[in-house]
Amino acid sequence: MKLIELFSCDATALNVKAKDKDAVINKLVDLQFTHGNITDKEAYKKAIYAREAEFSTYVGEGIAVPHAKTDVVTAPSLAVVRLAEPIQYNEDDDDKSSLFFMIAAPMNGNLHVDMLARMMSLLANEEFVAKLNAAKTPQEFLDLIAKEEEQNFGNESFTEEEVPQAGYRILCVTACPTGIAHTYMAAENLQKAGAAMGIPTKVETNGSGGVKNALTAEEIAKCDGIIIAADKNVEMARFDGKPVVITRVADGIHKPEELINKIVNGEAPIYHATGGAPAAAPNESAGSAIYKHLMNGVSHMLPFVVGGGIMIALAFLLDDYSIDPSNFGMNTPLAAFFKTVGNAAFGFMLPILAGFIAMSIADRPGLAVGFAGGVLAMNGTSFTGLMNGDITGVSGGFLAALLAGFAAGYLVRFLEKITEKMPKAMDGIRPMLIYPLGGILLIGILMCAINPLMGAINTGISWVLNSMGGSSKILLGCVLGGMMSVDMGGPINKAAYVFGTAALSMGQFDVMAAVMIGGMVPPIAIALSCTFFPKKWTTEERNNGLVNYVMGLCFISEGAIPYAAADPGRVLPSCIVGSAIAGGLSMAFGCTLQAPHGGIFVFPTVGHPLMYVVALLIGSIVGAVILSALKKTKAE
Repeated sequence: MKLIELFSCDATALNVKAKDKDAVINKLVDLQFTHGNITDKEAYKKAIYAREAEFSTYVGEGIAVPHAKTDVVTAPSLAVVRLAEPIQYNEDDDDKSSLFFMIAAPMNGNLHVDMLARMMSLLANEEFVAKLNAAKTPQEFLDLIAKEEEQNFGNESFTEEEVPQAGYRILCVTACPTGIAHTYMAAENLQKAGAAMGIPTKVETNGSGGVKNALTAEEIAKCDGIIIAADKNVEMARFDGKPVVITRVADGIHKPEELINKIVNGEAPIYHATGGAPAAAPNESAGSAIYKHLMNGVSHMLPFVVGGGIMIALAFLLDDYSIDPSNFGMNTPLAAFFKTVGNAAFGFMLPILAGFIAMSIADRPGLAVGFAGGVLAMNGTSFTGLMNGDITGVSGGFLAALLAGFAAGYLVRFLEKITEKMPKAMDGIRPMLIYPLGGILLIGILMCAINPLMGAINTGISWVLNSMGGSSKILLGCVLGGMMSVDMGGPINKAAYVFGTAALSMGQFDVMAAVMIGGMVPPIAIALSCTFFPKKWTTEERNNGLVNYVMGLCFISEGAIPYAAADPGRVLPSCIVGSAIAGGLSMAFGCTLQAPHGGIFVFPTVGHPLMYVVALLIGSIVGAVILSALKKTKAE
């Protein structure tokens, strides 16, 4: 590569007015950013100033070459500023400066040294510098550089290193059902692996706060390939025609180098966007597909459950029971406000669950059909009731909404299949008329037919939970609490959590209390062990362990994942025992929880909060003691 290839007219500014060094550097950094090879503008500027602090980049004859080598630069580039009036760049410079070249170089290798060496070789010619100072346009300025480089070096590259291309080579998308820990852990590991391999990598996260660091159309067009590490569906049509690796979010955490090598080695298949079902990972099992669809519904449902559930819990906390026990939660204006708004949000739980399960299966056409099925499941609408003039019946609850979501998705897929041979002129009508009309009609018939059965099953489950004695409930609490620690946010953890939210919708508040406390124990147990048994852990593990106090108290089980991944044989059994004990004690103490998330922040809404704290402490301490006994002492 030749030096002139790293310049551009957009990054060349002539006759600039600047009063001091800071103004020049700010202008140069702005020009460098136009190359599109700097991921963090402020970090790059800090690197420039850090280099200037070591010693001046003034090279004499009115010229300075500020430069930086940093990991926020994905490919080398050059920017130029020529001032209208010279300035004193540094106090101790022997003359004022008017010509500035800024070098941006990636972290790997020594490209900045090679770039600087050739630049200084060219600038040693005073006649050439005079011509640069006389150039009237950026194009004329760059033509002079090209001519001088050609005369002195011909086609010889300024470096023997492989020069990274501008822009990102690998693009990634990470997403997990809840969009919290796994999403960002996979993103971090993919980013680190790309940096370590010298491959510019950008990661888009589809987290609980929405899409962050979104991939642009230009980046997608220029990249070598895309990695989708996700356990829920993401927008795929934009990747049409590009090599794409589709895998689980766990592989993004544990196998980032392997995934990147599939793109680099040309092993990724070309993705072709089609209508209907979203893309699936190769060889995805039926169980994995069902889990992904279910979690897509659960992840979209959670904000309604959490927000509405906490509002309802606050209503009971702020109300006066003695005014009218039969109207508890609505007796005072403030309580009535929280209860009404909370119920409004909570009421969308089942339709949202069904709608987004269907959307995961059949893409956008499935959403309306699934939503309609979820409303019918929530209301318990049946043919018998309609014949008697009653549009509501016994709600099928969570299970009926699950069934409605899956049925709606596959019904739309069925409609897509049987209409795919219709004339192309009808393509616009299919998603706008046939899918929603036919789908809603079919899901209406299905749900009205099976709602009585689903209502009976829901009533039976509620009766079983209500009739459980003390020992049975304690055992249930132990099982659910232990499940929360088995895979730290994985399928088993999510199964326990979904059971807890389903029980919550049926008014079984003690089940949710056992589930949440079981998820809080693992990070706290690890943090306690790091604090009180420091010789069992490395310095880095101890320092990171302190963060787990916060994560545990916030009910983020995934804080324990790095420790479990490093030593599953000791960490997992210890946490499972501690969580099971905490869950069982929560049931034994009669603790209840009407909010499905929030950790310590929703403790004011817990029934028997003091005993809930006791159960949490006992479970965490037991887990920490067992873990510390199993762990071997670490050599510093």
